[in-house]
Amino acid sequence: MNPGSQMPGSHDRSLAADLPRLVLLSVLGLLFLMPYIWMVSVSLKPLDEVWRASMSLIPETFAIDKNYGRVFREVPIGRYLLNGAIVCFGILVFQLAFALPAGYALAKLNFRGRETLFAFVMLGLLIPAHVPAIPLYIAFAQTGILNTYAALIAPSTISVFAIFMFRQFFRAMPDELIQAARMDGLGEWSIVWRIIVPNAWPAATAFAIFSVVAHWNDLFWPLIAVSGKGELATPALGVIYFRTEEAGDDFGALMAAATITTIPLVAAFLLAQRRFIEGITMTGLKG
Repeated sequence: MNPGSQMPGSHDRSLAADLPRLVLLSVLGLLFLMPYIWMVSVSLKPLDEVWRASMSLIPETFAIDKNYGRVFREVPIGRYLLNGAIVCFGILVFQLAFALPAGYALAKLNFRGRETLFAFVMLGLLIPAHVPAIPLYIAFAQTGILNTYAALIAPSTISVFAIFMFRQFFRAMPDELIQAARMDGLGEWSIVWRIIVPNAWPAATAFAIFSVVAHWNDLFWPLIAVSGKGELATPALGVIYFRTEEAGDDFGALMAAATITTIPLVAAFLLAQRRFIEGITMTGLKG
């Protein structure tokens, strides 16, 4: 018998063995998706259906033009999305520029105090973002950079989580690859940018999803750093402005605005899903 052939019925037995797991994962996936599905459903409903006691996902009357049209007419939603893209891209570039060399040094370089330094990095994970908010606000106010992109980007340029994640990823890379590059005469910086970075795309993609989602949805720091009429408002802050100044209790329009601001995140994740899973799987293979 050909070793590659399968016994009759083996596929059916495999499917039957996997069926409970697939059903459980499907139920959990649907459970986690329910808030998003409900948000989209409410964004399609007129206001009288939103307040009904019955919880129907499919609207009896679609109010797409009313809800979404109000968002595009009364809110500079394109400006908010552009601000979010600029801020998230700027933060991500700086985070990668700092985290890649730092993670490589902590994973592959032998120097005195390396483990102590890594311990301080781990301690940095315990500090909430709210702790340095007041000192940062005072410093930015004194230097006059509030209400600028720099004020939105600067506090997040160094990510302790990114350093930890890349350190774990680089520890799984073979030391022979680094030693061969050194034997070829490459310096440490050349190794980082010519060897490490090209091999770090799975981890970089996975971290990019974490970073973009966190800062796209961030409301705490933009609410502090940005004031005025909202020319620099990020998507989350823009929805708050819309709720306060225009929408009021029109939850159909509010959910339409929220749906529009979350579509880029969903699209980015779907496009990078394979790399994201690969990066998460490979990170931490070596303790």
